[in-house]
Amino acid sequence: MGVAAGPIRVVVAKPGLDGHDRGAKVIARALRDAGMEVIYTGLHQTPEQIVDTAVQEDADAIGLSILSGAHNTLFAAVIKLLKERDAEDILVFGGGIIPEADIAPLKEQGVAEIFTPGATTASIVDWVRANVQQPAEA
Repeated sequence: MGVAAGPIRVVVAKPGLDGHDRGAKVIARALRDAGMEVIYTGLHQTPEQIVDTAVQEDADAIGLSILSGAHNTLFAAVIKLLKERDAEDILVFGGGIIPEADIAPLKEQGVAEIFTPGATTASIVDWVRANVQQPAEA
């Protein structure tokens, strides 16, 4: 892991038709309060919009909040689009209502971590700090 070249930049996104964003806003605020730069995309984002935002904002990570049950499809779409955009260095993590049986397959597809209900904001902040790699300053 290199020396941080600036604050960690995280896109927090609500993909799909899920209209419940309280958890995503809590996580966005916790990351911001921990000194990270957070770009919250708002509700009803497509995977394409999320990846476009992450690439345009030079994000280090994307945090997806999914409560709709479409996690397998939506995570896979974001991972696929990052590969197509040659942006696989953007770490993808997420949370929401995700069955335990789906977590290992999601990680096999490239999702770095899944946080289920009950995860503390401190544990998420600590995980992002420990796992987001930033380039060393030149």
